[in-house]
Amino acid sequence: MIGVKDQNDKRHAIHHGGWTVKFVVWALLIVLMFFVPDVIISFYETLSKFGSGLFLLVQVIILLDATHTWNDAWVEKDERKWYIALLAVSVGCYIAAFTISGLMFIWFNPSGQDCGLNVFFIVMTMILAFGFAIIAMHPQVNGSLLPASVISVYCAYVLYSALSSEPRHYVCNGLHNSSQGVSTGNLILGMLTTVLSVLYSACRAGSSTTFLSPPSSPKSGGGKPLLDSELEEGKKRKDTEAVPVSYSYMFFHVIFALASMYSGMLLTGWTGSSSSDSDLIDVGWTSTWVRMCTQWATAALYVWSLVAPLLFPDREFY
Repeated sequence: MIGVKDQNDKRHAIHHGGWTVKFVVWALLIVLMFFVPDVIISFYETLSKFGSGLFLLVQVIILLDATHTWNDAWVEKDERKWYIALLAVSVGCYIAAFTISGLMFIWFNPSGQDCGLNVFFIVMTMILAFGFAIIAMHPQVNGSLLPASVISVYCAYVLYSALSSEPRHYVCNGLHNSSQGVSTGNLILGMLTTVLSVLYSACRAGSSTTFLSPPSSPKSGGGKPLLDSELEEGKKRKDTEAVPVSYSYMFFHVIFALASMYSGMLLTGWTGSSSSDSDLIDVGWTSTWVRMCTQWATAALYVWSLVAPLLFPDREFY
């Protein structure tokens, strides 16, 4: 699917059709996986760890793009009610972020236990939320409170996901330290939620017009005519020119491949080795640290999106 620019390309039909053949190939691949040597599985496990990290980074970029787009859409309306809505949503997100952080102190910092690591994670999340607001509202920064609040509540959610992924025997995991397993219903619900969230993220990333659309795509914003004569010539060539594709097929499949790696890592706890938590979905120190690194990457990218125009005023970032 590399280099597909218009719908006259034969690969365009392959991308959108042939579902019977695709289903048969998919079923055969599943069966063949049971006969693949262990060394190949181990190699794919290592590859999936890097691919999953890249997918998490793509998720963060999509989130940042969505929050800025949301904010710009409401600001462009330039009406009082939309400014009030911006303020209400921003305040609501900040209340939710600090409420979640407060609950984390209760759930993951039991009295009588030395839970310095959990306290560090929670306090750092609250500091980041304050920092986002301060930087975004600085007079020299072209920021807004809405993206800062949305990123803050997302970081709080990632914090909860990270702490809840701590091993069940860890004394500071107040939610699950009394049991060594979870019910079948919770396992199924956790798997279903994971699959749906990953599928949504992959679809959103694969159809994103920000960084996945080819230059010839009408969504990419490239090649816009500047003169009326060019518009007239474009109308004359409309019937003869091929219709460009709306997004990059190559990146679409790459995103889904990364999403499948991420799903595999979630379901195996980011490791192929057996452990006491091997029967649980997405549990273990690896899952915890991956999520915390994701939170810090989110914070770094958001802050960079605010300060980059100040550091490089000659470059266009939006």
